[in-house]
Amino acid sequence: MGFTRFFFTKIIGWKLEGAVDPAIKKAVIIAAPHTSWYDFNIGVFTRRLLEIDISFVAKKELFIWPFGAYFKWMGGTPLDRTSGQNKVEAIAQIFKEKDEFRLALAPEGTRKKVETWKTGFYYIARAANVPIIPVAFDYGTKTVKVGAPFITTGDIDADILVLRLFYKGVVGKKPEYT
Repeated sequence: MGFTRFFFTKIIGWKLEGAVDPAIKKAVIIAAPHTSWYDFNIGVFTRRLLEIDISFVAKKELFIWPFGAYFKWMGGTPLDRTSGQNKVEAIAQIFKEKDEFRLALAPEGTRKKVETWKTGFYYIARAANVPIIPVAFDYGTKTVKVGAPFITTGDIDADILVLRLFYKGVVGKKPEYT
């Protein structure tokens, strides 16, 4: 942990504001803005510094030898993305099967600039009955900001508006995609 903190703060010059309450065993964590593959690296450091397990889902084909063990070690859970599958329900089922599952997603669904977020994260949180925790990767200030858990109300438009306010002024690695 000491080396991770030293590297994160002194070598690459980032800081971490906020924390995830370890008592929250299940949550959807939305990390934004997602503008570069480098965001994964910042996420890995953040996960280590928060000292909690944070998972992700990826297509099941990534979990075959030789990389499958690595992706599982990194917190990955395989997901069948066959056409016609209800992915929201499939992921909600993963929440039901595990005692602890904090799922990190990029609400944009891509590293390119988007005007609106994909809504899967919202429906997953609703179906699994878990809070959404916003996390911002602000390259402008080199700060990872962890927000308070947010309980959805069922009014998706109002809820997403509230969640997006957390990211106001945050700059991605590629500012033109923010």
